[in-house]
Formats: sequence, C-alpha cells, structure tokens
Amino acid sequence: MDDDGRGSGRRPEGGAAPLGPGPADPLPYEGVWRFTAPAVEASVPQARHAVRDLLLRQGVPVSDDLVQGLLLIVSELVTNAVKHAAVLSPTIAVEVAVGAQWLRLSVEDNHPYRPTALETDHGRTGGRGLLLVREITREAGGVCEVEYTASGGKVIWAALPLEPARLP
Repeated sequence: MDDDGRGSGRRPEGGAAPLGPGPADPLPYEGVWRFTAPAVEASVPQARHAVRDLLLRQGVPVSDDLVQGLLLIVSELVTNAVKHAAVLSPTIAVEVAVGAQWLRLSVEDNHPYRPTALETDHGRTGGRGLLLVREITREAGGVCEVEYTASGGKVIWAALPLEPARLP
C-alpha cells in the first residue's frame, strides 16, 4: 500500500512559542493521510491495518468501540471498491482526515457508478455493506455520503465524532 500521506506526523518539539491555543494551533494528531493501493482483495486487510496503525501512531483519542466500527467501515468500503470498481479503477485511495473533534474516512475509486445502501433482504448473503456502514456511522453520531469526484469517479466517506476513550 503506497502512502501518499499529507499528514505531517507528530509535531516537532521546540521552535517558536505559540501565540496561544486556538484554531491555528492543531493538536498533535490532526492531519490528513492518503494511501493508495491496487483494487485487489489483498488491499482490504492492508487498508484496515494501515488505518489502525495510523490512529495508534498519531495518538488519536478514539475509543476501542469507535476503532472497531471504523475498521469495519474501512473493510466494507475497500471490499466494495475491489468487487465493483476494479474493472474501471485499478487503484483505490483511502484517506483519513482527523480534526480536533472528528475523524473522516473516505475511499475513492474511478468507477462512475454511485451505489446506494440496500434495504435488508434476509434471503441475500451480500449487498448490505453500505447499509452496515450507514448504521455504524449513525450509531456513532456521524454522517456518511457518496459523492462524485471531478474525474468522474466517486468517493464514499464517513465522518465520525471523536470522543476521548473513557477510562474504566
């Protein structure tokens, strides 16, 4: 998985003294990171591990429950891109954007088809990935959406609020 990250990693210690807290002073875990990978099945666990490792490395204050939900979202979205978009999109991109109080995960491909969350059909064994993504996102208090890209592809994203992990 290629890391085309725009995240700067941990902020360096020292340097000029900040003028005070505020929007101009990002927290150590804030940033945007983008990973690209081939649209093949092996990219699903690679994307999941890359996102998990990024959250740990950056020290993002996220609860275990939210991490598990987020990793399931990554798996579902990357699986969908691999299964349904690989013909027209041999490469997919996973982007993680972290703000002070939110986390946004997106998966982008170059296929123009815009999927919709399917209703539950107990007779089917598949086709419920986006429904699951919507439910996980909703339960976490977030939002998710499918949008077209300027190049004619699509990006599916989920934004989740960050809540510091609760201590027992």
